[in-house]
Amino acid sequence: MTSRLVVSTFVTLDGVMQAPGAPGEDDSGGFPYGGWLAPHVDEGFDRIMGEQLERAGGMLLGRRSYEILAAYWPAVPDEEGGATINGMTKYVTTRKPMTAAWRNTEVLVGEAGQTVADLKERADGEILVQGSSDLIRSLQEAELVDEYRLLVFPCVLGRGKRLFAEGTAPAGLRLTGSTTTDAGVVYVTYERVGRPARGSVA
Repeated sequence: MTSRLVVSTFVTLDGVMQAPGAPGEDDSGGFPYGGWLAPHVDEGFDRIMGEQLERAGGMLLGRRSYEILAAYWPAVPDEEGGATINGMTKYVTTRKPMTAAWRNTEVLVGEAGQTVADLKERADGEILVQGSSDLIRSLQEAELVDEYRLLVFPCVLGRGKRLFAEGTAPAGLRLTGSTTTDAGVVYVTYERVGRPARGSVA
């Protein structure tokens, strides 16, 4: 039994993934642009996210992202997506023990590179990583990411936490799909295929 780790992330055209959902979601580093996702949400966006969540066997989160989602989703009605999110298994990575009140949550204590590698061996299906920029960086370094599903939004912010920050572990990717919503969000999917290929055009 083994699972597939999928990073599903909202990013701006310049790669920023910080605080997409609302002002105040994550102001760390003095980030002033929280809520940049909202003007571009439409039926196409909802359909893409619905399909991703239906396919997922579980959701993996860093501690801060877990706290943000756990403060919101338990109160969301079932018919508005609450049944799916609240019903699925959530895994939260943390270096320090914590109590998780959100139902169906398992706490993974330790270094993410090891705890998530162990999780992939014992879990089944797709594990979806949402948000959690620091966690994603650890997963990239440990070469645990199998697939990226990126929703690229038509805005440039120039600052903020990025999906592929300076020093990101190199990886070769293969494009497996692309589509565009009416609001201009480009949805692209990539599979990791090992190290980057190199050559010369000369």
